[in-house]
Amino acid sequence: MNKVAIIVGSKSDQAVADRAIKVLEAHDIPYEVRVISAHRNPEELDRYLKENSDSFAVIIAIAGLSAALPGVIASKTEKPVIGVPVSGKLMGMDALLSMVQMPSGVPVGVVGIDNGENAALLALRILKVKEP
Repeated sequence: MNKVAIIVGSKSDQAVADRAIKVLEAHDIPYEVRVISAHRNPEELDRYLKENSDSFAVIIAIAGLSAALPGVIASKTEKPVIGVPVSGKLMGMDALLSMVQMPSGVPVGVVGIDNGENAALLALRILKVKEP
């Protein structure tokens, strides 16, 4: 149950995911990576979250541009969601602002732009709190 789910909105976000993966592997934390767009594959995202909710404790959601992915995930689960904004045309500021402006009741923890390492380190801290 201490597995981390890493969900990227696009294959182009893989480099940021790789930074998180490196940290998780260094700490022997199991993880799985999925490419699921909140816009292009909403049914697949719903299905993944429902069918796998018992297999992970924390979700790292990596997205750029409108960066809806972390917020959509947070609206569909009680699991902690860590958003990682990805740099793009507006240097990632569009994604960052989208993630940090979630409405009340839909929390998303957000790390710096392209900072997959900090997302994984935050996930490790969350997992430590969840340990008995």
